[in-house]
Amino acid sequence: MATWEEAFRGWAQPPTQSETDRAQNAENMVRNAISGATAFRGRDVRVILEGSYRNRTNIRRESDVDIGVICFDTFFMDLPERATQETFNIIDATYSYADFKNDVGKALTDYFGKDVVKRGTKAFDIKANTYHLDADVAPFFEHRRYAADGSFLSGVELRPDDYSPPRVVNWPEQHYANGNEKNNRTARSYRALVRILKNLKCYMADNNVASAKPITSFLCECLVWNVPNNFFTHPNYSDDLRAALSFLYERTASDAACSEWGEVSELKYLFRPQQKWTRQEVNSFILAAWTYVGFS
Repeated sequence: MATWEEAFRGWAQPPTQSETDRAQNAENMVRNAISGATAFRGRDVRVILEGSYRNRTNIRRESDVDIGVICFDTFFMDLPERATQETFNIIDATYSYADFKNDVGKALTDYFGKDVVKRGTKAFDIKANTYHLDADVAPFFEHRRYAADGSFLSGVELRPDDYSPPRVVNWPEQHYANGNEKNNRTARSYRALVRILKNLKCYMADNNVASAKPITSFLCECLVWNVPNNFFTHPNYSDDLRAALSFLYERTASDAACSEWGEVSELKYLFRPQQKWTRQEVNSFILAAWTYVGFS
């Protein structure tokens, strides 16, 4: 292949305008499907772009787009210790999550056709065509994390059909805002380095580097998020990556040095038992990445 710096410069770039347009087309079509469904008339249901396309950290290898369909008429919640629903005058809902997911599925099938839409345990897959990308459409209720004074943070939550895990809570608005701020503070080097690390992970996995297999694209983004802003100041991407990998390897060598690290939203810890990955897996991957590109 070309030199690593040449590869990094290519990997740092976002997908083409054509790919971006196809992602936007998928979002627009899902929005049309939901807005035209009779089941949602009079309900507060919103469609948003999620994941790497929303956060502008997507790479060409990520061919699908994540879309959230969020109902704000009903919400899941986490309450402070010793608080109950009565504490905040919360009443039981009449619209269940199971009914909402079924309604989303019917809306998508009516619009796209039953041969195009496949229901998964968490989301609906909509097959790609020449006009739009493959889309994963996830139905969410609002999730509220309450404080003792009754204020709350608003996120989203879904319940997988197989209850594995029993619930998935995400914070898309906080994730986007934090990533955008960091990107501005690093002269737009943050998102570029995220794309580089994602591509490097994919390249290593393609070449049978075992330690790259458990590393997700979302995890790559979170790891770069935890690299201090002053590490993004080098004149080339090779030195930025070298500095970031060195920092990440040193800090993930023990639990103590990274126990307080968060996801990009800073509302979930990065290394806790409920996560799909472990600190040890990350440390092994970082060392393998360092070796793979020939850093010394």
